[in-house]
Amino acid sequence: MSDYPWSRAAATGVGSHPGEDHLEALRVVFGELPGLPYLPELPARGVGADMVGRGASLLIDMPVEVRPSGWRLTGRPGRDARRAREHLGRDLDGLEEIAQGYEGPLKVQVCGPWTLAASIELHHGDKVLADAGAVRDLTQSLAEGVAEHVAEVRRRVPGVSRIVLQLDEPSLPAVLAGRVPTASGFGRLPAAERHEAVEGLAAVLGAAEAFPIVHCCASDVPYSLLRQAGAEGISVDAGLVRDRDEDEIGEAIEAGVALFLGVVPGVDARLPDVGVVAQPAKRLWGRLGFPAERLADQVVLTPACGLAGASPRYATQALARCREAALVLREDPGE
Repeated sequence: MSDYPWSRAAATGVGSHPGEDHLEALRVVFGELPGLPYLPELPARGVGADMVGRGASLLIDMPVEVRPSGWRLTGRPGRDARRAREHLGRDLDGLEEIAQGYEGPLKVQVCGPWTLAASIELHHGDKVLADAGAVRDLTQSLAEGVAEHVAEVRRRVPGVSRIVLQLDEPSLPAVLAGRVPTASGFGRLPAAERHEAVEGLAAVLGAAEAFPIVHCCASDVPYSLLRQAGAEGISVDAGLVRDRDEDEIGEAIEAGVALFLGVVPGVDARLPDVGVVAQPAKRLWGRLGFPAERLADQVVLTPACGLAGASPRYATQALARCREAALVLREDPGE
């Protein structure tokens, strides 16, 4: 169980942060999570800083713009796409500055192909998801952009031992269940076939030399599908894990898949002590019957979802509490 990029008792964040100061967000991340820091996203900065806008900015030869209904494919790059690229460029500049001398793993987050296809519109106004050919084009374009992005992060932070590539797929369960609304809002787009979902995810997860994980903070996480697509880690909200999920989670853990478990709220709340924060991971591990000594290797603690809706003070405290609770998994792994 020693092939993970992080050391034992690791904690990290999901991705988004409150506020507009990217340098301060980076300082918080590297200060509170020295074992597995990440490149934070700050959607409060506006158009192009959101998850979908950042993902769209990575697309190769598929320009986008913002319409009243959201992001849409267009004929040529415009102001909105340029703004998204500028946000990402500033974040990479800040990462290069704050991470000087850093050595170790680093996580980056990218909107996954199915959430992107369910969010971006075609020229005529329906979602990319409505057109199988457009989904394939978007997936290939995103895979190329992700490869370039990971290479750029490596160039900017030469001390990185390995990049953890996280695909954010909050819409994937809805895509698989046929719950994504049409442009009119009166209908639903057809569900994606399982093999199509696997192929799309695999294309992006395998596009770069990185440790691939998928984050899904919805219910109905398709654990076995994510494994089939090549995910070596699955990131979920512990509060949404149901009893019927445990067989698939157990199979994933047995196969060596890492579990990124969200154990503190993503918005301001009273934070319990570290022992209480660690309990969901310890209880789940105990119910599944795996050796206690593996817990701190294979489980990484995180907030339940992104921290964009939290206060800056709480965001810092939440990350610190995850880091402190992760030590409990190493030092006292039994229930």
